[in-house]
Amino acid sequence: MDNMLRPVRKTRWAALIALAAASAGAQAPKATARATSVSSVQRGISLSESGHCAEALPLLRKVAHPVSDKELQRKAGLAAIRCAMTLDQRAAALDALQWLNREFPRDPDVLYVSTHAYSDLSTRESVDLAQTAPGSYQAHELNAEALEMQGKWDQAAQEYEQILKHNPRLPGIHFRIGRLLLSKPDPGPSVPDEARKEFEEELKIDPSNAGAEYVLGELASQTQQWDDAVQHFSRAAKFDPGFGDAFLGQGAALISARKFADAIRPLETAVKIEPGNPTAHYSLATAYSRAGRKPEADREFAVHKQLTQDKGEEPAMPPTTQPATPQ
Repeated sequence: MDNMLRPVRKTRWAALIALAAASAGAQAPKATARATSVSSVQRGISLSESGHCAEALPLLRKVAHPVSDKELQRKAGLAAIRCAMTLDQRAAALDALQWLNREFPRDPDVLYVSTHAYSDLSTRESVDLAQTAPGSYQAHELNAEALEMQGKWDQAAQEYEQILKHNPRLPGIHFRIGRLLLSKPDPGPSVPDEARKEFEEELKIDPSNAGAEYVLGELASQTQQWDDAVQHFSRAAKFDPGFGDAFLGQGAALISARKFADAIRPLETAVKIEPGNPTAHYSLATAYSRAGRKPEADREFAVHKQLTQDKGEEPAMPPTTQPATPQ
């Protein structure tokens, strides 16, 4: 019997030896590949530092795998962005930026390089637009935005008017003109009415423009037209359910109209969307208080006090508790 088992035992030993050899053979190429990859990445970093970006970038773009050294990855990613920007390879730069920010989201060097890279990419795209389609409405709009940032309100308005001359139904332009009018440092007494007309024109083109509805609500609030304000804010909130300020504006207008119970629901939504907004908590506390819901009011006033103290601000004083006005 023992003689009969010997061939089987030999076969098993042979199989185990072969398996061990195969395993060792598989691990060796992996180790070699990792060593080669590390060497390639290091060479890429060295080439980038000496200004040979064309040769460096292909090596640097392979950094994510299988290199496991995080510091080497970080250096290679930063070098890849610099080289991609130098070579004006924008897709490669974006790939490196996205990867690097995902892997090192809080690294100061990554954040600094990303800030400049995204700014440079934006500038290069705008130059391309100005060169390839200088007469397009997109070019005029971009130029108007730049003029706004420089505080050149009249020149910006002229750019927007030029757009409307050739594209009278283009969404967003009347909104921008209205916003521009309200942004002027010293608006005249007629400016609110002029801006209101622009936002109303915008809604004729784009009836679901939440921003236009919201600003109309603000303008109505300034003239204490509370019912109009509530309608505009509620429509803004309907068109953009994540628009916390729209719910806050709606609730604040309802409080001003002494409709305290009605104000609670939109203000609860505002607090849910923006839990760190002290004004939202204060307004909700006021609505609770005036509706006779003291425990909820005390809770919200406490949250408001904590948030303002955290920000180094002076908390507002709670209003005198009053029962709700019949509605």
